[in-house]
Amino acid sequence: METCPWCEKGKLASVKGTVYWELPDGTRAVEITETPSSHCQSCDAFFQSDETTKEIEDQLFLIDTKQLGKQTTYDELLKMKRLLKRNYFDFGK
Repeated sequence: METCPWCEKGKLASVKGTVYWELPDGTRAVEITETPSSHCQSCDAFFQSDETTKEIEDQLFLIDTKQLGKQTTYDELLKMKRLLKRNYFDFGK
C-alpha cells in the first residue's frame, strides 16, 4: 500500500467515490460518481490520481457539455461522444 501524500502516515486504499467538477466554461458543476479514487484510512482524505484528473478534464473539454446532466458516472462520462479526437490544446506531452 502507498502512503498518503496529505498526512504522510496513513495507508491508501483504492475506492470509487463521488467528485464534483466545474465545467470548462465555468457555467456549472457536475457530479461524477464511481470515480476511481484513493482514500487515506488515517486522515480520511479522498483524492484522485493525476491520470484520473487529466482524463476527466480532457473529456469535459472534448464533449458537448450541454448533453451532460447534473450527474453521471465516471464510466458514462468517458464513453460520451467527443467533438474532437483529442485535446489539441494540451501541450504537456
